[in-house]
Amino acid sequence: MTQYRLTPLADALPSTVPFVGPETQERAMGRAFDARLGANENVFGPSPRAIEAMAQAQQWMYGDPESHDLRAALAAHHGISPANIIVGEGIDGLLGYLVRLMVTEGDAVVTSDGAYPTFNYHVAGFGGVLHKVPYAGDHEDPTALFAKAAEVDAKLVYLANPDNPMGSWHEGPVISSALEALPKGCLLVLDEAYIDCAPEGTAPDLVADDPRLIRMRTFSKAHGMAGARVGYAIGAPDLITAFGKVRNHFGMNRAAQAGALAALQDSDWLARVQARISEARDRIAQISEDNGLVALPSAANFVAIDCGADGSFAKAVLDGLVARGVFVRMPFAAPQNRCIRVSCGTPDNLDAFAAALPGALEDAKKG
Repeated sequence: MTQYRLTPLADALPSTVPFVGPETQERAMGRAFDARLGANENVFGPSPRAIEAMAQAQQWMYGDPESHDLRAALAAHHGISPANIIVGEGIDGLLGYLVRLMVTEGDAVVTSDGAYPTFNYHVAGFGGVLHKVPYAGDHEDPTALFAKAAEVDAKLVYLANPDNPMGSWHEGPVISSALEALPKGCLLVLDEAYIDCAPEGTAPDLVADDPRLIRMRTFSKAHGMAGARVGYAIGAPDLITAFGKVRNHFGMNRAAQAGALAALQDSDWLARVQARISEARDRIAQISEDNGLVALPSAANFVAIDCGADGSFAKAVLDGLVARGVFVRMPFAAPQNRCIRVSCGTPDNLDAFAAALPGALEDAKKG
């Protein structure tokens, strides 16, 4: 009988799924959700130009392993050099490559308790040791993160701005000022997945060659291309070059590259989507208020709603919504887990949420 010879590290790890997909839940329920409002997808979709470009892509050919045209367009968009940009299979894929480059068994890494779990998943997969700091008033705390990094001699510190799962944000100068305390030899992983949904000035004004940080961006959110898996990172050229040592050079499919390039060039569509996201955030806040709940201010394409009790109550509300055909998620660490998290949706999506929420709350109160 064959005996699989996993590495000791892999053998010791749990079989972890960072997020249970809505499709998995639909299969278990035996029906589709009426409103898919849990994965922070952009239900308004990609630019029609992107759809056309993806349809016309010559899929019998491999994608350009250098993503040359997309990198050149991104460089022009940001006013930097293509040498500052690496394109990859979403931010998740780029995080995996970065951790593989930087972290080995026993290396210290710092993050916030309750922040994006996929980063933690990669760190555990390469044997890193996670050190966590709490949120401060539902915001990630750059000062505490960088102080912990100095304390444990961390190689990486992860910070999302705007934040997932709370939707909170810091103005750019706050990040720039706090960065002065980042210890030497530590790299800030600045996840800016939601930056296109945020107020002007949220992105710190830092040069692309700054060796202290790498910035992660995506086409999954405001550009509506989550299924295509297109992300990119901005960093110093020597760090960007290092990705070539470990990345899947043919990981980017040709249609995704073409779609992202077309999406980047359609600023009118992006502006339209940004307006619809803003309208949806306002509608979610109103639905929350109508039900005696508090919607937290958000700079993302979702809203965290304070259910007014503890994590058990919020989970009961979530379960009630799921049972009524509305897919949402919630933070997993206290005290943020007092909230549910609702993605921006179409008017019909949010009508379904508004119809389901009163019953879900009633069930949770009885529970």
